[in-house]
Amino acid sequence: MAEIRRRDPRREWVARNRLHPEHASVLAALGDIGGRGAASEWLGPQGVVRRKPHAIGFIGPNGVRRIDRSGAQQGGEASGGTRQAVKDGRRRVEIPEPAFLVAVVPDMAGGRLSGHDKDLLGLARRLADTDIDRPGAVVAILFGEHREEALGEAGIDRLLHLADDAYAGVAPEVRLAALSAVERELAPRHWLLPDSPLGGADLGRRLAARLGERPATGVWQLEADPGSPLGWRCTTRGAAESLDILRPLPRVALALAECAEPVDETRHAAEPLALDVALPAILSRVEDLGQVAVDPAGVALAEAEFILSGGNGVKDWDGFHHAARVLGATEGASRVAVDDGHMARDRQVGATGTWVTARVYLAVGISGAIQHLQGIQGCDKVVAINMDFGCDMIRRADLAVIGDSAPVLEALVALVKQSREEKRDAA
Repeated sequence: MAEIRRRDPRREWVARNRLHPEHASVLAALGDIGGRGAASEWLGPQGVVRRKPHAIGFIGPNGVRRIDRSGAQQGGEASGGTRQAVKDGRRRVEIPEPAFLVAVVPDMAGGRLSGHDKDLLGLARRLADTDIDRPGAVVAILFGEHREEALGEAGIDRLLHLADDAYAGVAPEVRLAALSAVERELAPRHWLLPDSPLGGADLGRRLAARLGERPATGVWQLEADPGSPLGWRCTTRGAAESLDILRPLPRVALALAECAEPVDETRHAAEPLALDVALPAILSRVEDLGQVAVDPAGVALAEAEFILSGGNGVKDWDGFHHAARVLGATEGASRVAVDDGHMARDRQVGATGTWVTARVYLAVGISGAIQHLQGIQGCDKVVAINMDFGCDMIRRADLAVIGDSAPVLEALVALVKQSREEKRDAA
């Protein structure tokens, strides 16, 4: 009898289902199986080790490391204080005398680090931390004003902030002149920029031409290669992303989103850095006329930055539409709301509708079916308004408001109007 393996099928099922209310407690009770960690592996009924493909850091059958965008990696569990504990438990890292520098130029869309920028900084950390005895430092070069407060948590050791108005907006020639000055004074071993249409792809190609380098574009994977000039080789996407190309990593690389896991275990100094030489005064031939006002209702869900999404819990749809107009948000809906005729089919969010990547996703009266949570896993920040404090959407949300959606939206609209009036009076 002692050789018979005893199992608890229900507990194993809960361990695999991260949305179950008892998920965290069951994982803690299971403990570590064979030193591999119960969070990602467990023994099946025949003694075969089962692996959880959605676990953070899981390596798939093709050798690709999965990255969790659901919020769990950032401490999105429902138990109080988890995120604060993860943040406070980060190891402080300071590199007073780096052996070399890795320069990163993030897009900083909206004045904050995007998910793509954080992936790029995670890639920079891999390059900088190759040699533990002689580590390098990650230098981030930011243009214009920004509102990001977690630069050290993203893996930045040195920060060169060029806040002059000449660098704000669309100014590729002025920014290129500044990067050329950085090259002359600091001579980074690597230059990393996001391969994105927000400016990183264009600026990276301009920089490579100025430095006389042949850049690697569409980089999505790195691996050590002692035979390469810089000790690394990269896998890039080519032929309209239908072909993988393996080549030595050059000095200038333009990386795709999910090229690496964001930094989540260490906090770096992000010390301010200044150049000893004066930056050249360049008169840009490109005039930035500012952003063009666009009706949020006409923006496709897949391209929207701010989405106000309604579900079965919304009873006052007139108030919901009014709130969307005042907030300047693109409207979305759950499948239940669409089936009930409250919203058009093209406004449905989720795996059976549209996968969204908004910077802010405000879910009103949505319980959080698994298909809906799959569709919003690419969103940066999720805010939930719901009466049920135990629903899955509340567990997923970065910020949750427990209460009736109608008065909460009315109060939010009133605050927005008041803030706008104060700004007009101050101007």
